[in-house]
Amino acid sequence: MSVLAAASTPSVATQLFGSGLIGLREGLEAGIVVMILAAYLVKAQRRDALKWVWLGVAIAVAMVAIIFFAIHYGTSTVDGLTAEIIAGVASLVAVVIVTIMVLWMRTAAKNISGDLKAGMEKALIAGPVAILSLSFFAVGREGVETALLMVGYAENTAGSSWPLVGLLLGILLAAVLTVAMYFGALRLNLTTFFRYTAIFLIVVAAGILSYGVRALQTGNVLPGGSNLAFNLTPGYDPSTWYGTVLAGIFNFRPDPTVLQAVAWVVYLVVVLALFLRPLPSKPTEPTAPPALDTHVPEKS
Repeated sequence: MSVLAAASTPSVATQLFGSGLIGLREGLEAGIVVMILAAYLVKAQRRDALKWVWLGVAIAVAMVAIIFFAIHYGTSTVDGLTAEIIAGVASLVAVVIVTIMVLWMRTAAKNISGDLKAGMEKALIAGPVAILSLSFFAVGREGVETALLMVGYAENTAGSSWPLVGLLLGILLAAVLTVAMYFGALRLNLTTFFRYTAIFLIVVAAGILSYGVRALQTGNVLPGGSNLAFNLTPGYDPSTWYGTVLAGIFNFRPDPTVLQAVAWVVYLVVVLALFLRPLPSKPTEPTAPPALDTHVPEKS
């Protein structure tokens, strides 16, 4: 178990809330993907292919569970500085993959519905394996992101099982909202949804990066563990609602090291700038020049 995590375990409510938000966000992404695939098959009168979509989803969920428990078990069976190093490396890996996925979704969100429908159209021609693979990779991509986020997040909860409970509750709520969207009871602008939840995810990832840096400093892999950027501990009450939210969701510490603070600021500024920069506009079709008048007037 992580020594750093054991020193400052968030409350149960915070663990449930923070992991629940992650489950809700990632669950909605995966749910929207499944909804688009299922709706296309129903509209195309190919309900017989739905079983392959659900099988692909089930395999993806099983894979994500194996990844999560394998990493979580590996980090919870060691103690001391080794645990800090493993937790730090796992957090950094999570941040890298989540960042890549967020920046990819920046350009993909606008066309995700059309791309999925086009992919399903081709998969229907190719056969069941193609349909299964399409749903597996579409859901598995979101699932792996969730598993890595939860590993980085749960490392700060001293091996508690509450983050997993919160995650499942968030996913359950996401499933309810997805069903409501499918039947038209709820409408959601996909572009807006992916944009604002991605910004939230970037801030969460910045906190996981900060945590990973501190863990590696505690494990003597990175220097500067004793050089504090500032220390708000004397006037900071972590039991307040804001202290609970900041620590439990964003991994905030009142006594960050200089390297922690720099990593948090640089990551947030650079990744937010990359994410929020305007998308390149599609090149417009060149307008054809006016046709030359080739008519030769008849002589009178």
